[in-house]
Amino acid sequence: MIYVKVYRVQGEVLLAACDEELLGRTFREGELKLEVREKFYGGEKVEEEALDGLLREATIANLVGERCVERAVELGYVDERRILRIDGVPHAQMARLMW
Repeated sequence: MIYVKVYRVQGEVLLAACDEELLGRTFREGELKLEVREKFYGGEKVEEEALDGLLREATIANLVGERCVERAVELGYVDERRILRIDGVPHAQMARLMW
């Protein structure tokens, strides 16, 4: 299961999603710090398959965790070469360019 939260602001659709076991945790590696805050990511708990439609609608996505990021890679929204790992935890961002 994953947590998802959708924000709609000024025509943008921001999707925040994380693997459920990461919610509320902080990861550090060198100077990098990744906080998986409940306030930002803690929305609705859903199955990974729910990301399909949510990513299709999103103009921006912030994804944390093996299941979340892997699903986005499988669907073609994230290039696996662009995944950042902080203390072993994958983090990816997506931005859809509109023409």
